[in-house]
Amino acid sequence: MRSRPPVYVAGVGVVSAIGKNLPECLHSFENGMAGIASMRFLKSVHHADIPVAEVPMSNQELASISGFSPNISRTALLSMIAAREAVENAGIGNFQSWRAGFISANTVGGMDKTENFFPDFLSDRRKGKLRDLIHHECGSTTELVADRLGIREHISTISTACSSSANAIFFAARLIEHGILDFAIAGGTDSLTRFTLNGFNTLMILDRQHCKPFDENRKGLNLGEGAAYLVLVSERLANHLKKRPYCRLSGFANANDAYHQTASSPGGTGSLLAMKGALDRAGLKASDIGYINLHGTGTQNNDHAEGTAIRILFQDPYPKMSSTKSFTGHTLGASGAMEAVFSAIAIDRGIIYPNLRFSEPMVDLPLVPETVFQKNQNLNHVLSNSFGFGGNCSSLIFSKA
Repeated sequence: MRSRPPVYVAGVGVVSAIGKNLPECLHSFENGMAGIASMRFLKSVHHADIPVAEVPMSNQELASISGFSPNISRTALLSMIAAREAVENAGIGNFQSWRAGFISANTVGGMDKTENFFPDFLSDRRKGKLRDLIHHECGSTTELVADRLGIREHISTISTACSSSANAIFFAARLIEHGILDFAIAGGTDSLTRFTLNGFNTLMILDRQHCKPFDENRKGLNLGEGAAYLVLVSERLANHLKKRPYCRLSGFANANDAYHQTASSPGGTGSLLAMKGALDRAGLKASDIGYINLHGTGTQNNDHAEGTAIRILFQDPYPKMSSTKSFTGHTLGASGAMEAVFSAIAIDRGIIYPNLRFSEPMVDLPLVPETVFQKNQNLNHVLSNSFGFGGNCSSLIFSKA
C-alpha cells in the first residue's frame, strides 16, 4: 500500500468549563477540579436540579476575549477563543502564503440566540430582535470565525452529533494528505441551549448528580459546552515552523452501526469498527495503544457498548483509559476535538488524565479507568473515541512525531 504523507499537530486551543485556555485546563486536571455545577448563564426551569458544565464566563466576558460583539451567538464566541489560541500556539505567523482551511463542527449553531427571540415574538409579532435569528444555522458559526481568522481557501461545517469535531479533524487531515491544503484549523464548538438540555432530559439520560463514566452505578451524562481546535499541518509546513509538532495524527476512521437513532449497539459494533479502522490506517496493533481517551459519557448504554468493543479489540492487560467528560461534561459537537486536544497533549507531555468519581467497575466488563493524574508516562500512541447519535462512530489515533 502506498504510504501516506504525515499530518502533524502543530497547535492546540481549548476553552471549557475547566479553563479558558489549555494551561488552565491542565491545571484543573492535575488538581481534580471538575467544571460541573449548577447553571449560572443558561436560563432553564431545570436550573436547580440538573447540573451542567458551563464555561464560567458571561457572553460579555467571552466577547471581550474573542473580539466579537456580545450579540453573536455563544457558540461562535467560544469557537473564536479556542481557534485563535490554536493558531497562536502553532506559531505559523503570517499564514497568507499557505493554503489554509477552517473545518469546524457544531450541533446547535446560533440556537442560543434564537431561543431568546421567540418569547417576545410569540407574545407580540412586532417584538423580538431579528439579529438573534441571523446566525441560527450551524454553518454561520463557522463562517463568522473563518472570516475573522482570514481563512479563504477552504471552509466546511461538520454536524454529525457527538462525533462531529472528530470527523472535522480527520476530514482536515485528508485534505492535507491529498495536497489540497497546507494546514487546517480543525475542531468544533457548542454552547448549552434549552433545546439541547430539554431533549436529553426527555431521553432520560441526564445525571442529577455529577456523572460517573464507566462506573457500575452510573446514571447518565452531564451536558457541557466549549470549543477546541487542532492546527494540523503538512510535513512541508512542519519543517518551516520554529517549534516541533506535538504529535502526528496517525490513524482515524468512521463507522456506523445503524442500530438506533439515539442508542449504541449493545455489542459495540460501531465502536469496534471505528477503533479497528483507525488502528488499521495507522498500521498499529491494539497492543501499541498506551492510553484511551474514552467517549465515556456516563450513560448505561454508551459505556457498556464502548466497554464491550474495547474488551473485544484489546486484551488484558488493557491500555490505561479514562473519560475526561468527568471534568468537562459532554460538550457534544465540541467533545471530539476537546478530547483530541487532551490526547495530543497526553502524547507530548506523557500525561494520563483521571476519571473522576469512579468507584465500582462494571460487573460484566473487566475495565478499570485511571483515577489519578499521572505524569511522565511513556506514551507512543493514544486513541481518542467519539461516538454520536445515529450510530456515527469515530476514532482518532495520535502518535509521537
